[in-house]
Amino acid sequence: MTMATIRVDAGELTTGEILDALDSGERVVITLETLGGVHDVTLRHDGDVYYCDTPTTLHRHTDPDEMRACIEKMGYGRDG
Repeated sequence: MTMATIRVDAGELTTGEILDALDSGERVVITLETLGGVHDVTLRHDGDVYYCDTPTTLHRHTDPDEMRACIEKMGYGRDG
């Protein structure tokens, strides 16, 4: 089964819209300026664990509230 991918710029979707997409099985690729350049961050959810694949590391979150906090802290989504 192929996972659908949504590509957006940071802040284009709300945090809630990102979480809804992840919970629906979609992968969300966020383009943002960080580390002195433009980079992609890939967010996904396997049904148990949320993943944030950044240019420097892979973060894992087991709780939707942890994932929400990460999205908000990192500026991937706008309020909502």
